[in-house]
Amino acid sequence: MAHPSHLSRFVTVWSGLQAQVARGRLPGFAAAVRYRGVTEVHAGGCLELGGTTPVRPDSLFRLASLSKPFAGVLALSVVEDGLLGLDDPVSRWLPELAEPRVLVDRAGRLDDTVPAERPITVRHLLTSTPGFGGLWDDSPLDQAVHAAGLGPGPLPPELVPEEYLARLGELPLAAQPGASWLYHLSTEVLSVLLARVAGQPLHELLHARVTGPLGLADTGFWATDPARLGPAYLPDGAGFELIDPADGRSSRPPVFEGLAAGLVSSAPDVLAFFAALADGGAPVLGPGSVAALTSDALTGAQRAEAATFLGAGRSWGLQVGVQVEAAEPWAQPGRWGWDGGTGTTAYADPDRDLVAVLLTARGTSPAESFLGDFWQAVHRCL
Repeated sequence: MAHPSHLSRFVTVWSGLQAQVARGRLPGFAAAVRYRGVTEVHAGGCLELGGTTPVRPDSLFRLASLSKPFAGVLALSVVEDGLLGLDDPVSRWLPELAEPRVLVDRAGRLDDTVPAERPITVRHLLTSTPGFGGLWDDSPLDQAVHAAGLGPGPLPPELVPEEYLARLGELPLAAQPGASWLYHLSTEVLSVLLARVAGQPLHELLHARVTGPLGLADTGFWATDPARLGPAYLPDGAGFELIDPADGRSSRPPVFEGLAAGLVSSAPDVLAFFAALADGGAPVLGPGSVAALTSDALTGAQRAEAATFLGAGRSWGLQVGVQVEAAEPWAQPGRWGWDGGTGTTAYADPDRDLVAVLLTARGTSPAESFLGDFWQAVHRCL
């Protein structure tokens, strides 16, 4: 049951977010917290910068990479039913990736390659270790990935899945399958794989296995009610850059249904999704699958290589971030969840019986602190 804000344990969280709105750092926000069985939902600000449409608790936001946990859950649901095995080679469904070649030097020429030592598997996609992903190093491969329109970015690619896979399959891998953790692209490929395994569009599969059983009426690949969706912005110097208007790409069916950054949802829906997993997974997954989803899936070497991206004390499970070492006071071992580049964050902390989510339309940058400020404020209220 939601409490009015004047009775809220988390009143300082809400006032802190409202202060960010007043300072012009956030257009608006919707947040939801479940602590020891009590749920609170709060919203503030407006959907658009300088606008007049207030954010409501059920307003819609682009989840960006907060879509990735949904990919892990959907994949494990398919695995539980025996339609897919974690160690199955993906080439059975994705012939575009049947004979990958690997760069001799990740920063070197695209034609200096060797054959892959092993096939890419479903597990590689789930753990983000297939050998392809975001590089952000301006290498020839990094430039080729971006030139091909493969991402990564806060919105899904503007390619049909067949073209996406064809372009990806023409490029060499940055690393041998299973060797390195690389972000984002593996989730897009996992999305195509799941649709092909099921023989149906991904939005139908997601509804049948995840959003339908959980009653998540606001969650999908485009806004269920475009009137509740505002624009999305990224920081640009002292101001903001519009990356998607209210009536833009996220308001209508996309050309690529991808779970790397493709979902639109509301704070109550995201809270319900994370809370179901924190409570054991029913009616979507069994407890064993939830444990696999939220356990460290990386080797020490992979984790060390990914440390700068993943953050202090954090590793990677099956499409979720997993805290494995103590970092900030609110980031202790056992906590799991993820963040999105459009200014979204959601985590479950089983030891504290806490699940919380914050959705905004203000994208994050490496110098940003407002998501961390939110978690610090929540922690102080416990």
